[in-house]
Amino acid sequence: MRLSSPRCLVLLLVWNSTGAGRILGRIKARVRNVSLQEATEPLRRVEEGRIHQQLDHLDRLDVSTFPQRFFVNEAFWRRADGPVFLYIGGEGPISESSVLAGHHVVMAEELGALLVALEHRFYGDSINPDGLKTENLSDLNSQQALADLAVFHQHISQKFNLSRRNTWISFGGSYAGALSAWFRGKVPAASGLRSSMTVYVQEDASSSPHLPLLPFALLRCSFVFLQFPHLVYAAVASSAPVRAKLDFSAYSRVVASSLANEAVGGSGKCLAAVREAFAAAQVLMGGNASRVAADFGCCQMPKNLEDQMELMQNLADIVTGTVQYNEAGGLMSINELCVVMTNTSEAMAEETRPYNRLVKLAHIYRSSSEEPCLDVSHEKTVTALMDTAVYLGRTAERQWTYQTCNEFGFYQTCEEASCPFSGLVTLRSQTELCRMLFGISQHSLPERVAFTNTYYGGDDAHTHRVLYVNGGVDPWKELSVVRRRAEGGREAQTVFIEDTAHCADMMSQRATDRRSLRAARQEIEEHVVGWLKMAAQEIMV
Repeated sequence: MRLSSPRCLVLLLVWNSTGAGRILGRIKARVRNVSLQEATEPLRRVEEGRIHQQLDHLDRLDVSTFPQRFFVNEAFWRRADGPVFLYIGGEGPISESSVLAGHHVVMAEELGALLVALEHRFYGDSINPDGLKTENLSDLNSQQALADLAVFHQHISQKFNLSRRNTWISFGGSYAGALSAWFRGKVPAASGLRSSMTVYVQEDASSSPHLPLLPFALLRCSFVFLQFPHLVYAAVASSAPVRAKLDFSAYSRVVASSLANEAVGGSGKCLAAVREAFAAAQVLMGGNASRVAADFGCCQMPKNLEDQMELMQNLADIVTGTVQYNEAGGLMSINELCVVMTNTSEAMAEETRPYNRLVKLAHIYRSSSEEPCLDVSHEKTVTALMDTAVYLGRTAERQWTYQTCNEFGFYQTCEEASCPFSGLVTLRSQTELCRMLFGISQHSLPERVAFTNTYYGGDDAHTHRVLYVNGGVDPWKELSVVRRRAEGGREAQTVFIEDTAHCADMMSQRATDRRSLRAARQEIEEHVVGWLKMAAQEIMV
């Protein structure tokens, strides 16, 4: 990588994934642990801190706050004029690895960057003891999260005495990738929502003299647009679902096509075997649920339709998690899964049936995750989601479920013929949780999702200098920006990586990485260096 002119850069990097079930979440955690193991810098270089954020940035009369966790790594920083990379947390906790491992850390070392990471409100340690009660979840949304970033920007700028020479660039992955893009966004003048005020946050007039300096906390009106494009010079949004979608049926379509993709070890035979296995499991469950429970090592026998749906969702998660995190250190790769599903070397013909292959796949998952059995109790799932206690190590399922109900949808359904899994996983079965847990009517969900897309612009987001990076086998590409465009004829806005998975570009380089992934990282680096040069030139004018 060629170094840019001396500047201060901040990369807002968010890497989490939007997922459907508990098993998918566990596979995601395995991938995150791989990233932590790749950390080469000693932990003693990392500073952990807290900033007290307003619970509601839009109400100056509400002085309630919550502690928001952040990490700082100064190991590479050229203190006088080096860049700063900011990693934004998404729908889960962050850790020291946020500033110790990943492609952004590699670039930080090359560019002499300060590394900072901010945990998302209401996740990890960034939550009040009563924060998960339903009446308090109204403060959990993407708009408030963007405002948190603006306040954190001010905090870091003051803490490290940053100046106008300190250019900020945001990076993010998955939901946090959408936040990274939206942090650079503007609501267009022609928008039908442009009926209320816009709030800008600015440290000093010299850094952005063309923007009005307004008080940050303002009285709430019908709705307020929080816009901060002046705080970061550019953004990278990896695998970012910037378009909210209530019925995300396209997720399973991409999974199916990836299972058949020979370039990543899939095949038509593999896809057919998966489809046949799930069909056989569903038929057998209708007449012999006790055998199905025994075959898959269930903790309970599926006693009703909801339990059956829970089992089929868990089995689907094993497959979808493999595809979503292909070759990223998850449970296995697509190639390894397809070897299991198409294996005909067993001595007994009975063992070669797709159903038995799926049983073996479930056993591999339980063995690798050290789970004694597969929990399929829907009642138990709902009880866990109703738990509002805040304690160390709790999962983020309640918070993320609320956000999907309130803003995004993202429900990965299987009601289309192209879906290779179980038709029990319907939009109705998944959105029923919104009413049960939060009192959010199923009828209101389309309007909530539509508002999110109108507010941010969907996949035609109102952003400038944002690089959208997506992988060819990643189902979330369907809700991101994959069309190659140019900004003023100068630079492309998208990087599409054939045959790679979710947020793969954000990991540190490994010997097994595909050539296309290595090339994509180089292209991202060229964009970052180019942005720094542009910013330096603008300051000199």
